[in-house]
Amino acid sequence: MNGPGQIWTLMWTFGLMSLFAVGGANSAIPEMHRVAVDINHWMTDRQFADVFAISQLSPGPNVLIVTLIGYSVAGFLGAIAATLAMCGPTAILAYYVSRLLVRSSSSRWPAIIQAALVPLSIGLMAASALILARTSDNSWMALLITIAAAILATATRLSPLWMMAVGGLLGFAGVI
Repeated sequence: MNGPGQIWTLMWTFGLMSLFAVGGANSAIPEMHRVAVDINHWMTDRQFADVFAISQLSPGPNVLIVTLIGYSVAGFLGAIAATLAMCGPTAILAYYVSRLLVRSSSSRWPAIIQAALVPLSIGLMAASALILARTSDNSWMALLITIAAAILATATRLSPLWMMAVGGLLGFAGVI
């Protein structure tokens, strides 16, 4: 199952996905989940949630989830192919768009487009949070802890590291 077909599928999937990941790779989490779990059955909901958690705990960019999905599908070559496919098209597009923006710095349309992308990015991130909550909250207690963490994160200036530490301790204690 780790043949060239899987590599091409990874490259096509993440190459296309990279073009609409406004706000970064985490904004494409719902589509990654749909493709990896529902369509291609590369992994289960639980495996997807685990891959996301590992990618967020690891130092480096948020795009690491793509690398881990590629690795789980086709090993080392899958990891490389998925990562390059997710980063390559957007890097090329960003290069050309930045050159265009420099030329039209006196125009109003770049500011209008940028302002329009903010709510889009926020909506995609909210959809990502919903997908991750659905895949990882397997009990009422886990759901309540997720809601409490979301409220704390938005209402206070408490560091997310403290919330992660408490969540880790609750998981280690078997509460969730």
